[in-house]
Amino acid sequence: MRECDERQAGPGLRPGPAGPVLEVTDLSVTFGSGPGAVRAVRGVSYAVRPGEVLGIVGESGSGKSVTSLAVMGLLPPHARVAGSVLLQGREILGAAEKTLTAFRGKTISMVFQDPLSALTPVYRVGDQIAEAVRIHQKVTRQQAAERAVELLDLVGIPNAAQRAKAFPHEFSGGMRQRVMIAMAIANDPDVIICDEPTTALDVTIQAQVLEVLKRAQRETGAAIILITHDLGVVAGSADRVLVMYAGRAVEVGAVDDVYYRMRMPYTMGLLASIPRLDRGGGQPLVPIEGNPPSPAALPPGCPFEPRCPISVPACSDAEPALERVGSPGHLAACIRAGEIEAEGWSPAQVYHAGTGGRAAGSPEPPAAHMRPVRPPREEREVVLAVEDLAKHHPLLKGSVFRRRIGTVHAVDGISFDVRRMETLGLVGESGCGKTTTLMEILELTRPQRGTIVVLGHDTATLGARDRMAVRRDVQVVFQDPLASLDPRMTVYDIVAEPLRTHGRKDPGPRIRELLDLVGLEPGHAARYPQDFSGGQRQRIAIARALALEPRLLVLDEPVSALDVSIQAGVINLLEGLKRRLGLSYLFVAHDLAVVRHIADRVAVMYLGKIVEIGRADQVYDSPMHPYTQALLSAIPLPDPEKERSRRRILLEGDLPSPADPPSGCRFRTRCPKFKTLDETDQARCVNEEPPIRPFGADHGAACHFAEKLKVI
Repeated sequence: MRECDERQAGPGLRPGPAGPVLEVTDLSVTFGSGPGAVRAVRGVSYAVRPGEVLGIVGESGSGKSVTSLAVMGLLPPHARVAGSVLLQGREILGAAEKTLTAFRGKTISMVFQDPLSALTPVYRVGDQIAEAVRIHQKVTRQQAAERAVELLDLVGIPNAAQRAKAFPHEFSGGMRQRVMIAMAIANDPDVIICDEPTTALDVTIQAQVLEVLKRAQRETGAAIILITHDLGVVAGSADRVLVMYAGRAVEVGAVDDVYYRMRMPYTMGLLASIPRLDRGGGQPLVPIEGNPPSPAALPPGCPFEPRCPISVPACSDAEPALERVGSPGHLAACIRAGEIEAEGWSPAQVYHAGTGGRAAGSPEPPAAHMRPVRPPREEREVVLAVEDLAKHHPLLKGSVFRRRIGTVHAVDGISFDVRRMETLGLVGESGCGKTTTLMEILELTRPQRGTIVVLGHDTATLGARDRMAVRRDVQVVFQDPLASLDPRMTVYDIVAEPLRTHGRKDPGPRIRELLDLVGLEPGHAARYPQDFSGGQRQRIAIARALALEPRLLVLDEPVSALDVSIQAGVINLLEGLKRRLGLSYLFVAHDLAVVRHIADRVAVMYLGKIVEIGRADQVYDSPMHPYTQALLSAIPLPDPEKERSRRRILLEGDLPSPADPPSGCRFRTRCPKFKTLDETDQARCVNEEPPIRPFGADHGAACHFAEKLKVI
């Protein structure tokens, strides 16, 4: 594996000294023993030099996090670890806990995925950082406290001296992750391992955290190991990439080699399954069929063979070695890597092989004479109309004598409509009011303010019988299928429940039809939800939602909890069902790349208001509102060259409290354009709330000084 230490100089690559600061050789981790032993990591090797960023990517369960925990010596005692981990030339694998404690935080440190779990809730943030300093440095309490404030200021936390006295629960998710980075760099480590550091964050906060990581690396000169499932993050941050599958490395190389000259079908599938911000919908995504194998029951030969579209009988004979496939340092574990290079196969060509040119996982397209014809938008029926909708919650204080001390403006006067055979994407940061809007629509009752008209019925006038009838035509698919599916019921009973509720006596034929429609085996109807993968469970939830032949589907983050390879299949399914059945979707998501692929129109929400709305191609290609521009610029592209040259608009701070929204334009406190205005124009933003103004046939933005800006 020494060969992977060599790399070509290229754009964005930082040359380093010859010797690696961390060298992992043939690392293996096994849980349990005997036939049921779980081989979580199998012979992983890599090395990083000072100032270098290594990205480790792969699906859930591929062994990424277990590898990093093994390097840090943080696995439980029952885990059996073998191989070698050299830190600055010293073997630390199997070292005594006292020795490891001396290294952790000083020479090697880690930023964990969930900062709230990693921080002690009963200690102040500044004290926890100061403790990390005092463990490894001979300083006084006062000096350690001053150093903690310096570090908080370095990672961009405003009023650092004051915020150092706060507790972790008083920080937002992005701020907590900054605290973790401050703690990780407190002692100028040589290696920083970042385990999914941006997974649970909004894209704007993710961009801030990645910028903080770059700043921290410049300050310390440390090597960074970036573990993530987001290939866009890796494209813009990493020098080299290691792709893991079934506990081992299957492709390694410089970031440009792996992204532009990939030689492993699994890497091709990962990249082809990602919805891209710089490409609109129209073409189906390319999902990887099936699910990753269980580490306790790996298939013979190549572990990827059961899912590989170009596998041959020889793939089952023996597991392929990681061998050089191109430039120095580019390795792949595939017996057909040479063929892929010689033929110049693209990911689409590899994954369309054997599917007749149709992306795997997408439903069969209907015959041309059976496809529903979609007239112009203005001629299609309005299935959902929302006008001036508002939802405010009282803010109460006191346990015995409750008194109102304020109001939470969750949704504050929004208007939009959804037409037949149309998808409206509702996007924005966490806390902007997206889910509250959905709940108000789904209740089918009189809203606090405004009107909601569903399929021609004003929800304020619906009686119990009418409400039951409308519910047949409006169904919902939630974010977490395991939480929304009853674990005590079989798939048959789950899908049959709405049919029985609405009087269907013999649901069997309809259930078989529905399971076939969403790409599941009808023979699996006797199984329980926990027997299925995440993507399959979401398909079950979609089958249940389609049982009563609805006309409007409300989709609340339906693919956010799925791996990109599984996500692509569900997105293709939703697209196919919309065309085949003439459905309308209200699609709520935080991933604007997914929304671009599936939505016809987009509404961008900020602090309870819609700030931009219009046709998807117009909003994405010519965003008018500064908030939309910042959102789009924050989303990473899985393309190293584009990602390195893109303009990035970083928003400062977090979303203001909906209990105390700013006057005038609610976005002005974070708006980069606001800072460039003169006093007269700033006063207008402070005092006057901007209405949505039209900018074209189907495009509007709520900004006094809106102007087009290309950010993709």
